[in-house]
Amino acid sequence: MNIDYKLIGARIQATRKKCGFTQENLAEKLDVTVGYVSQIERGITKISLDLLAAIATCLHCDIGEFVIGTSMGTETYLLTDIGRAYNELSARERKLVLGFIDLLRENGKD
Repeated sequence: MNIDYKLIGARIQATRKKCGFTQENLAEKLDVTVGYVSQIERGITKISLDLLAAIATCLHCDIGEFVIGTSMGTETYLLTDIGRAYNELSARERKLVLGFIDLLRENGKD
């Protein structure tokens, strides 16, 4: 699995801007340089998990928003992955999946 640092950086940048932070504000809170924040946001540098967690804390969001594009606490968690997997199935396999979902819903009504 390849890690898309450019996508992670773009998500960090979008969240930072949504929170009203400048790169300077974020750099100060993280005790790093503005240039380093810029490199992270452009995907030039490989960010550590520790720093990614610190950024999530500073921006009051879930680290998953940067890595997978959604927070595990939202209803859309894994929806993209499920949709991608479903699209790769044959028509017969899709019918089986939908049948399985119907069974799950029926058993959940008890």
